[in-house]
Amino acid sequence: MPSIRPLSPELQKNAIEKLNEVPSKLDDDIAALREWIRQQPHLKARTDDQFLVNFLRGCKFSLERTKAKIDRFYTLRTKYPDYYGGPNMDVDKSLEIFKLGTIVLLPRPLNDNGPRLALLRMAAYDPDKYTFQEVNRASALMQQIMLDEDDVAIVNGMISILDLSNVTTGHFLQMTPSFAKKMTVFQEEALPLRPQGIHFINTPNGFETIFNMIKPMMSKKQQGRLYVHGSKWEGLFKQIPKKYLPVEYGGENGSIPELLKEWEKRIEAHRSYWEEENNYGTDESLRVGQPVDFESLFGLQGSFRQLNVD
Repeated sequence: MPSIRPLSPELQKNAIEKLNEVPSKLDDDIAALREWIRQQPHLKARTDDQFLVNFLRGCKFSLERTKAKIDRFYTLRTKYPDYYGGPNMDVDKSLEIFKLGTIVLLPRPLNDNGPRLALLRMAAYDPDKYTFQEVNRASALMQQIMLDEDDVAIVNGMISILDLSNVTTGHFLQMTPSFAKKMTVFQEEALPLRPQGIHFINTPNGFETIFNMIKPMMSKKQQGRLYVHGSKWEGLFKQIPKKYLPVEYGGENGSIPELLKEWEKRIEAHRSYWEEENNYGTDESLRVGQPVDFESLFGLQGSFRQLNVD
């Protein structure tokens, strides 16, 4: 199919074996999804083949889970654009924050044919100048390109390394329970990315409080993929050999300033996406059936319906 990027042989093998992809059925799966979107009066979604196949892969080709994720993706972006990006994205302001380098995607995947690696450096932004909410929204500039173009991340999933060196109380105070919940719900219920692990390094005093607040908000499967290394990196290197880290961390996987420059160019080239995004979203007044209960979705007491992300 010309409108879907062909996968490399290794990725195609993984998509078939791990994601239940049946290449001969791809046309039918996409057509069924497109027809379902067309029938939803409340939902205006992209329907190009690549967008739909990325969501299908991220949901292991379960049509029902894919429908739920696409709906959630647009529902949450429409309702909370200040958190997730979406309509009326201020690309210039978000790009200014992105350039600080809080989040960097590394070019070589783990073991060269495994998950995409992301490095998050929380202290790269000044909490007196920006909020973590703004930083999260700015990360959508890169995340969206990854969702559209990064077959490695879509097929093999993603591993994040969170470096908490030099994090201050000011940073921690911005991570409120309600914001943490908004992040975990979006990650687990709206994105077609399968997190394969989160590694915490250089964790400061007080980290346990935040960690213990966020952990119960995640699905049991994701809770089992959290690794806290503190200042001892030997455990990290057992799972992620040092050469897969950037040169600033003693590795060989790109230099952070150069990677940020490359990403800046890609984001500039992707500007039209955010203009088009104003045409998409949800209108809850037109939703057929049960309205979305945002209170229970983000309620810190009630449990929220968890999609089985794996």
